[in-house]
Amino acid sequence: MVTNFFKTKNTSDSPSVMRMSTLARKRLMRDLKQLHQDPPAGINCAPYDKNIMLWNSVIFGPDDSPWDGGTFKMTLQFSEDYPNKPPRVRFISRMFHPNIYADGSVCLDILQNQWTGAYDIAAILTSIQSLLCDPNPNSPANSEAARLFRENKSEYNRKVREIVEQSWTDFSVAKHITWHSAGQVVCIKLRWFFQCICYIINQCSTKYLKQSHSL
Repeated sequence: MVTNFFKTKNTSDSPSVMRMSTLARKRLMRDLKQLHQDPPAGINCAPYDKNIMLWNSVIFGPDDSPWDGGTFKMTLQFSEDYPNKPPRVRFISRMFHPNIYADGSVCLDILQNQWTGAYDIAAILTSIQSLLCDPNPNSPANSEAARLFRENKSEYNRKVREIVEQSWTDFSVAKHITWHSAGQVVCIKLRWFFQCICYIINQCSTKYLKQSHSL
């Protein structure tokens, strides 16, 4: 939970306080507080255990897009050079996207040559969420995804929906969700349930029709 990271001893010589003394860690604590007070829609993020330099994140697929209904895990690894240098960002969930490498690394300009210290964690994650629906196929990290996005959008969307459906079975996502997304998670789970019911009905109907035609 986010609030766990605000429970520190009120002692100036405490080891935990000394570890928080660097610029990077102070900035990360500020980012954390901002996320806690004003969490972006469709995004959940918090440090891993008590390691402020390693964060877990869950991004919800944008509504009314092929990614709608998916929940995708990421890690953000920060260095002591933050915010002068961006974190290493990687999807843990399986992805199919023109700008996401096979190892989950993200090809995004603000994580490379367009990075400035003005970007914070919320800006990074909202940019990645936007990238899901608005890829750049001219700078591909996944050549097959880029080709399908340009030449066969229906097949591309079908593969994305497969990724979304796979994310439904990843129950480990739940431990990365903090309290402020509880309502959103409930709504998504209900939507998943009805999508699964519709899928089962559709499959049964298709099978029945095939059997009827064969008689």
